[in-house]
Amino acid sequence: MSLSALARLAGVGKATLSGLENGTRNPTLETLYAITAQLGVPLTAVLSGPAAGPVVRGAAVSAILLEVFEDADATYELYRMLVAPGPEQLSPAHQEGVTEHVTVFAGVLRAGPVDAPLTAAAGGHLRWTSDVPHVYAAVGDKEVAASLLLRYPRR
Repeated sequence: MSLSALARLAGVGKATLSGLENGTRNPTLETLYAITAQLGVPLTAVLSGPAAGPVVRGAAVSAILLEVFEDADATYELYRMLVAPGPEQLSPAHQEGVTEHVTVFAGVLRAGPVDAPLTAAAGGHLRWTSDVPHVYAAVGDKEVAASLLLRYPRR
C-alpha cells in the first residue's frame, strides 16, 4: 500500500505518516488505531515488544501494554489503562470483528460505541464490538484505572 493510499484511508496526513515511518513523530493513540485499522493489524504490530512496556497516549487515555498473546482464532492485547477526568477520547473504528473488554478497578468509566456508550464503576466490566467509532471518558472528577483487553480475530 502506498503512503498516499494509507494516509487517505486512515484520515492521517502524509507528512504525519512519513514522520512516523522515519521515527521523527510521536503519534497519538487515535492516530495509531486509525492506521492499524486500515492495515488490518493489531496495535502491537507497530509498537515495540511488551518487554519494553510501551505507553500509548490519547486525548484522555494512557495505556501500558502488558502482554500480547495468540490462539488459533485471534490475537489479544492486554493493557493497563488510565482515563483522565475531563476530556473525552474518540477512538476510530478498528477492523471488522474487533472486540474490547474493559474491567474497571477505580473510578467510573463511560466507554463504547459513540451512539450507545456503556458505563461501569469499580468492579464492573464493559464489552463492545469496536469496529465502529467509540469513546472513553471518566465520569466525574476521578481518574479511572482499568484493564483493557482487545481481541483481533484472524482473517
